[in-house]
Formats: sequence, C-alpha cells, structure tokens
Amino acid sequence: MGEHKDETQTTIRDVGRQGTTAAASASGSSTTVADHPDAPIEAATIEELEEQPADISRPPTPRFIQDEGAWKRLKWVPYPVRRFSRFIAKWAQGPTNPRDFKIEPYFPRVQHAPIWLLDKYLPNPKHRLWLLFGYLAVWIVTFALVMRQGIVATEIQGWGTPITIGCGNTYWVSGNGCGLDGNDCRPFNGSGFAFRCPANCASYAVLNPRAVGNQEIIYQPLIVGGPSTNGSVGSAVYRGDSFICGAAVHAGVVSNTQGGCGVVNLIGTQRNYNGSTRNGISSVGFDSYFPLSISFESGVDCMSRDMRWPLLAVSVVFSVVLSLFTTSPALFFFAEFVGLYWTVGLATDPPNYSDVPTLISVELGRFLPAMFTAWVMYDKMGVRRVLNGLTAQVEKTVLWLGACWVGALTNYTFDFIPIQRLTPHDLDQQPGARAALAIIIILLFVIVASQVWFFRQEGRLIRYLKVYALFLGGIIVCLVLPDLSLRIHHYILALLLLPGTSMQTRPSLLYQGLLIGFFVNGIARWGWDSFLQTSYALQGDATLGSPLPSILAPPLISLAGDVWNITFSWASPPGPEFDGISVLVNDVERFRAYFSDEFDNANNFTWTRKNSTKENEYFRFAWMEGSTSQDYTMAGTWTDEGNWIDMLPGPSKVKARSSDWNERIDLKR
Repeated sequence: MGEHKDETQTTIRDVGRQGTTAAASASGSSTTVADHPDAPIEAATIEELEEQPADISRPPTPRFIQDEGAWKRLKWVPYPVRRFSRFIAKWAQGPTNPRDFKIEPYFPRVQHAPIWLLDKYLPNPKHRLWLLFGYLAVWIVTFALVMRQGIVATEIQGWGTPITIGCGNTYWVSGNGCGLDGNDCRPFNGSGFAFRCPANCASYAVLNPRAVGNQEIIYQPLIVGGPSTNGSVGSAVYRGDSFICGAAVHAGVVSNTQGGCGVVNLIGTQRNYNGSTRNGISSVGFDSYFPLSISFESGVDCMSRDMRWPLLAVSVVFSVVLSLFTTSPALFFFAEFVGLYWTVGLATDPPNYSDVPTLISVELGRFLPAMFTAWVMYDKMGVRRVLNGLTAQVEKTVLWLGACWVGALTNYTFDFIPIQRLTPHDLDQQPGARAALAIIIILLFVIVASQVWFFRQEGRLIRYLKVYALFLGGIIVCLVLPDLSLRIHHYILALLLLPGTSMQTRPSLLYQGLLIGFFVNGIARWGWDSFLQTSYALQGDATLGSPLPSILAPPLISLAGDVWNITFSWASPPGPEFDGISVLVNDVERFRAYFSDEFDNANNFTWTRKNSTKENEYFRFAWMEGSTSQDYTMAGTWTDEGNWIDMLPGPSKVKARSSDWNERIDLKR
C-alpha cells in the first residue's frame, strides 16, 4: 500500500516543476502573452518562492514574546530560569538517534569458549537440561555435606554435647534486667555448661554506650575482665555481663576465624577484673566487685569448627562455573540468587539461632517473599535488560557475580566503614561516621551522574527521572509521618537504586551485582524489617531523654567503726508519672522503692560496707515509672578511702534492653 500511494500521489512541488517545463516548451509561440495572469512564472521557481518570508518588511518577533503563551501562567518565573528549564528539558530527551548500549566482549574467543564447548559437545537441549539438574544437585549435596561437618561437635567428657550459642549471649542482662540484687539471673556460682560458638564473634559489638562502673563502651564487644598478666586460660575471669563467645575468643578458648567449643563456669563474686588486648579483642577493666563472674575450663578436648569459609568456597566455585557456561539470563539470575541466599543465611552471616532446624525454619520464612521480589527485580527493575544477550561470559562473572558476592558478604567486605546504622543518633555518636557518609555521598553523586549520561544516550532519561521522582515523593511522605521514623535497610537501598542500573554497560554490571548482593544479605541476615519504625524501636537501649533524679549534696557519710555507710537523699520527682526510684551499685540494682507505698522508705537510701573493703563503688539513680526504669544518672564514686565523687551531669547509657538483641543464657546444670 505504501509503494502504491507514493506512485499515485503528486506533490505540489512536482506540479510546479511540470508547469515550469510546459512554459519552457511554449516559449517560442508567438501567441503566448508574458504578462498574462495565468502565464507560468519564469523569473522564479516554486522553491524560491517557498523560501521567501510572507512579509519581509515585518520585523522578527522577540523570543520572549514567542514564549509568552507557553509560560503565561508562570510569568513570575524569571526568563533566565525558564530558558534554562527549556534547555534541561530538551537535553534530557537525549540525542535524535538514541542508542542501546551492548557490551562487546574483550578477547571474544576466550569469553565465548565456554559457549563453544557446550555447542560442540552438548548440542542437544535435553542433554543440557539433565546436565543442569545434575550440576545443581551436586552443588546442594556438596553444600549439605560440608555444612554437616560444622554441625557435629564431639561430646565433652562430664559435660555432654556442646550447646550452640550466639555471639551476643550473656549470663547477665544489663541495667536492672536481672531484678533487685540480680535475683532473676541466679545462680551466681556452682553451674556451667558446654558451649559452641560461631566464627567472627570478635566483630559483634554493642551499638549504644554500655556502662561499666564509671566507664562507657560502644562499638566494641562487651567483655569485662580477662587473664591476669601473662596468665593462662584458667586464670581468666570475666564479669557475668560479658559476651560469652567474645570472652572465649579473648581467653583463647575458641578461634575467631573458625569458632569452637568449650566449657564456661559460674564462679560467683569476683574483684578487680583485668582489662587487656588478646587475640584481636580489647577487654575493659573494672576495679570493683560483681556478684556473677565466669571462667573457662582449660584443657578441654572438643572438636568443633565453623564451616562458613569452606561453605563459601563451595558456593563461589559452583556459582562461577555456572556463570561461565550459562547464557540464559533467567537461569543465571535465579540460580545465583538462590545460591547466594542460602550461603549467606546458613553460613556467612546467619541470624542468631539455637539449632540448625530453627535456622532453616527462619530462612524458609524469608525465602519465599525474597523469591517473589527477585522476580520483580528481574522482570521489572532492569536485571533482564542487563543480562539479555550478554555473551561476555568472563566479564559477567567478574563484574556482576563478583560484585554480587562482595555485596552479600557486606559483614566482612564493608566492615571497615564506621557506620552501623543510617540513623541520626548513630551518625552523631559514632566516630568518623559523618565523614564516611560524606565520602559515600560523593561517590554516589559521581556514579549517578555517569548513569544519567548513559540513560540520556539511550533516550530513557525522562522516564527514569519520573520513576525516581515517585521514589523521592514517597520518601518525603515517610519523613513527615508523625511518630514514625524512616530507616533505610540494606534491602531498601538495593530496591531504590536498582532501576538506575538497567542498561548493559560494564559499570551497570558492577553496580547491579553489588545491589543484588546487598539485598540478599539484608534479607537473609535481618529479614523484612520495616522501613518505618517507631522511635522506641530505633532507640534500642539508648537513653530515653527522661528527667534524672537530683541527688541532694553532699551525701551523709559515716566512717566510724568497722562498718561504713553512706546515705543519699533526693529532690521530689518532676511529675506524678514517676512513682518510684531505682539505685544501681556497681551496675547491679540494689534499691527500688515507690513513693506511694507506706512500707517503702523512698526518701533516702543507705548503703553500708566493711571498712576493710578497699574498692571503689559506683552509684547510679533513676526514676521509676511503674516497673520500668527511666534514664540513670552518670556514676558517682564512693572511693576506697570513703570519699564521695559527684556524678557528672547527663544520663548514663545503661538500659535493660539491648539493640543488638543479645540473649541471656538461662541454663542450669
């Protein structure tokens, strides 16, 4: 139809040419009158007339008047701004002839070699399918056999099979979590059990300051005590609120890289805990006493090993081979996604668990929604576009898969960055966090600028700018919601940035693989945590900002006789909601009274000790609201000589609940 239409239609220009030709052929006739109105034009062609303006005497219209109609509702916008906006809008549309980027492999004969081998020796699709099933089955069986070696631990004579505990398990809960005099955390001695620790417990740290006497520690393992100078494992004594696995690494009982097992004993009240740096962990000293202490059996014969590194090696090798010999984008993506997920969830960065069946149950609950999200990322967020038609097998393996493993192992690969959580509270209190965030923002700006240029060259910039405008609008809405705070988790960051990698370039391969790894690590380790959280959930065991008791100075001190005593009094509470007071002595709650109880003496507190006690004692005070304690004061010190040192202003960072979710060991043997 198109060709017929072109042949039958005659343009105005063709008519003009025919008229000119006819006039030329008739010019010799004497009957032609040159000035006749219907006579053909000889002096000028139709083309020349088309190029002439309608009214050459009329001056050109100024540009700002031409644009008046389009901007008549925005007359208040300065003309330079409007002009720049038009320029940006035109620039964003991209070139007249946009291009789709495709990766042309370096050394194509080398990168196409795996595909050539498959085509030569396995041309039958059915044979390839059976080979794929067999390969995946071997991967799964090998992974399971290696993992089984890490599950099995030899029995310890007299103690039985070691019990698996997490890096944050303790005997003692911080603050007043163990109740008055620590009775909720009994027994204090004469007990113990055989334990088994995972690897990498040296990096398990408290995320909010934790009080130890008049000290506060943060962003390091909570370990108080250790061996005496040049002492053996058997001489290592730790406070009961120390992380058991971290203390075991510090004492040399287990390895940080391979984990291990041992026996921990409760040894009751101990004094003068020695701080030291051993096996890559620094412990804190404490120059007073604590009612619950732990030590480790020396010479325990136990075979146990954390198999995360062998399991990682197995998955890396199998994933690399699969990547080299796979050209199907769907097969490559989903097989690698599943392999990464289970490697992270079961080996390299598992959540806290007590036994393997519980761990598998937790990961299965997260896996199904993760697979649905994986399909969305593949089909709707640019993964298919990047991988489709990609034959650079080596570059795909190095850039996409390599970056994906780097992102999935973020607990190791990015552990050096001094940012634990993207919250204003953490950025304020963690040294170097703001500088690190500034560097990350600069890098992101450079990456975004380069990706914008690529999108413009493909003519897709405006569409993706609209997508990110929706993202930005959603973030703004989340920020203004009352009583809720926005928390950007690993998986949220990956989902936000992933559409910006939907083009087949080498940088996009790298960025996309890294983001997929972030997503896998975030879900397998932490689950589908909400991106909108209450202030209480984000706060963890940080201070509440509540009023602090005002201690009337000076306290009354009596040093007469064999028993010394010190008496504290305080001003009235600032509001009726504060109906009681709590006092910690050496980080143990020793006094709790309520103002409305006639049997409680809630106006003062007297503490006694023998004059032979040559140790400092540390006191903290907090208002009670029902059964919940508010912020405690900083520690005041009653010295070994009987003198009182006032507490510094401000709250003490000690609460009963921990943001790192360490659990108390409650085993009696």
